[in-house]
Amino acid sequence: MSGHSKWATIKHKKGALDAKRGKLFTKLIKEITVAARMGGGVVENNPRLRKAISDAKGQSMPGDTIKNAIKRGTGEIEGVTYEELTYEGYGPGGVALMVETMTDNTNRTTPEIRHMFEKQGGNLGTPGSVRFQFDKKGYFAVEKSVVGEDKLMEIALEAGADDLQSDDPEIYEIYTTPENFEPVRQALETAGIATVEAKLGMIPQNYISLDESKSKSVMKLLENLDDHDDVQNVYSNFDIPAEMMETA
Repeated sequence: MSGHSKWATIKHKKGALDAKRGKLFTKLIKEITVAARMGGGVVENNPRLRKAISDAKGQSMPGDTIKNAIKRGTGEIEGVTYEELTYEGYGPGGVALMVETMTDNTNRTTPEIRHMFEKQGGNLGTPGSVRFQFDKKGYFAVEKSVVGEDKLMEIALEAGADDLQSDDPEIYEIYTTPENFEPVRQALETAGIATVEAKLGMIPQNYISLDESKSKSVMKLLENLDDHDDVQNVYSNFDIPAEMMETA
């Protein structure tokens, strides 16, 4: 995705993190395990599991690893039990952050996340302290070279998408409600339209721009959070400068 994408400023994902194969696999395995535990191990009946498996295959995760993660989730084989926790807080300059985690030890994870916030001049808040500033949305990114705008708009809107944006020079961005994420995904798949990203996440209602010094502190906080083994997703209302996205 281009660094100009609005989504990239919402859900920061450090490219260097994805290069650390072992750490990425750990995060994907956690998601598969929890998805299977919450919705069962039958892929056809569990959209979250289907998405998790698709992400894992996209990173060339071995099939046996995927199967074992599903079995741990359904209880067929013994494994660690993960708890989903979302931390809310403010970073430098009042930037709002939501940090989604999966942990087997909240007594370890909570103080570590708090320390990361405080080290960069931020602070953790109480549940609900920043959530009201975000809306949950589905998002798809489609390269403009793949399909024409009119055709994509017809397919997406008929499937229930809320909006299609073409401001980015390289991609179309499709937004949906959480309920219509799966119908739109299936419509794009049926039409043979490949996506470069497909996510359910939190989108801020407004964005904050900061000076260079505070921007660097926020970026450091985002990177540290992304690097934490228990952190699955980080969302913020920080409008990341394009030059920082290129080097992040």
